[in-house]
Amino acid sequence: MVKDVEGTKRKIFEAATVEFVAHGPDGTTIERIAKRAGVNKERVYNYYGSKSQLFAVVLRERFAATAEAVPLDATDPDAVGEFAGRLYDYSREHPEFVRLLMWEALSHTGEVPDEDHRRNAYQRRSATIEAGQAAGRVTSAFAPEVLHVILLAIAAYWTVMPQVARMVTGTAAERRDEIAQRRADVVAAARRLADPT
Repeated sequence: MVKDVEGTKRKIFEAATVEFVAHGPDGTTIERIAKRAGVNKERVYNYYGSKSQLFAVVLRERFAATAEAVPLDATDPDAVGEFAGRLYDYSREHPEFVRLLMWEALSHTGEVPDEDHRRNAYQRRSATIEAGQAAGRVTSAFAPEVLHVILLAIAAYWTVMPQVARMVTGTAAERRDEIAQRRADVVAAARRLADPT
């Protein structure tokens, strides 16, 4: 019988993602991941090493998927606004990525897994903003990396702290029209921030 190694690894990865999203890297166990995946613990260790290595793999894959799904084209305020809108959509549709980042922040006080790789990816995005600034199409009122962080905050905070957004706005934004209005506000705020005039 031929072993389906990739299929087993995928099951472990998916089980780990569910567990890490729900409990964070410190709150879950390899035993629980293995049980959810329907494999023995040794299989998890053989394929992924430690729990921290498995968390790094989960975060790496989710980060790559997000970066691919939401590229940053900062050629002008409209493009910056649309980036923020796409990131808002992605955060709503994939809250697990935001939760993984939150757990990472709670679990790591220093450098995080794959920090160099992720820093480079963020720097490439900031360089896109800087190019828009150099062309005079994006505001230079903020350093490019600062504008980048502000855009991330505007777009994702609704998913990061939904209870705060609900208390401040008085709505949980569960109706389609409320979601659309929030997205429009995110896009408008990002556009205004990026406008060089």
